[in-house]
Amino acid sequence: MKFLFDLFPVILFFGVFKWAEGHADAAQNLVAHYLSGFMSGGAVVASQAPILLSTAVAIIASLAQIAYLLARRKKVDGMLWISLTIIVVFGGATIYFRDDTFIKWKPTILYWAFAVALLISQVFMRKNLIRVMMEKQVQLPDPVWGRLNLAWMLFFLLMGLLNLYVAFNYPIDIWVNFKMFGTMGLMFAFIIGQSLFLSKYMKDTE
Repeated sequence: MKFLFDLFPVILFFGVFKWAEGHADAAQNLVAHYLSGFMSGGAVVASQAPILLSTAVAIIASLAQIAYLLARRKKVDGMLWISLTIIVVFGGATIYFRDDTFIKWKPTILYWAFAVALLISQVFMRKNLIRVMMEKQVQLPDPVWGRLNLAWMLFFLLMGLLNLYVAFNYPIDIWVNFKMFGTMGLMFAFIIGQSLFLSKYMKDTE
């Protein structure tokens, strides 16, 4: 359930983009009516409407996530605050300048922020964030926790690079599909690989 909650803005971004692709005139009218006050000026062309509308919805969904958790008096993870900041800054720039370059950079900045957080916590705070998140579910030798932390850092670094490659070498609809399905598939594949790697250590611990 938490997984779907975290993906809520991404799912809405994808759904609205696909709807706007098939309803260009309606999407253009919605952008002109609701977003024109947030843009630098000039008329919005139909081809710009899908990314502008889906970006605005993703920003609203991210704000709604935080508001929901705060209203329920639940803890808001630091990564959610980071994600909100990035989508507001880069999504806002996309809408204001009507330039999809900014939103294309957003996943990369988020992935690299995760990698930097893991690195800083490990090097300067002597705290393994992967261990903190997983230690209640699995017990592992200290060197394995270190390798696992490094593996996640490298994974996020490579995901950021892959996002840039797809974003700036393929049409935007291909990038949107990759953002929704490609990144999720790679994440699942990495987690499965991680589980296979850890299985022998978990057996040893038992």
